[in-house]
Amino acid sequence: MFGISFTELLLVGLVALLVLGPERLPGAARTAGLWIGRLKRSFNAIKQEVEREIGADDIRRQLHNEHILSLEQEARKILAPTQQEPTPVEPAVEPVIAPQAPVADTPPLATPPAKAPEPAPAPTTPAAPHDPTLPPRAP
Repeated sequence: MFGISFTELLLVGLVALLVLGPERLPGAARTAGLWIGRLKRSFNAIKQEVEREIGADDIRRQLHNEHILSLEQEARKILAPTQQEPTPVEPAVEPVIAPQAPVADTPPLATPPAKAPEPAPAPTTPAAPHDPTLPPRAP
């Protein structure tokens, strides 16, 4: 990790033996080991907590995006019928071919009455944006 070789560790151990002496060196090594273990555990705990928070934020963001998409789909379903404007239907006029012989029993051809165009539905105002922290509203 730090690029320390075995000879460098051996040199540090010899200097510690000379400075601390043979009586205090085992206690100092034990204390140093305990402190290093505590530091590793605390760093791992912090790392796991940060990873959990990041994961929770991602899940929250994904749920919020799914909620927005579902609201958008509902709005499209509601607005789809109002956006389609009725087009007036004009009756198709077919050319009439005169019969070669007059027939007395046939009634004259009548054109169907034209339908009046239906009035367009009144535009609805879009609902105010929904606060994602509140429960969903009933439609």
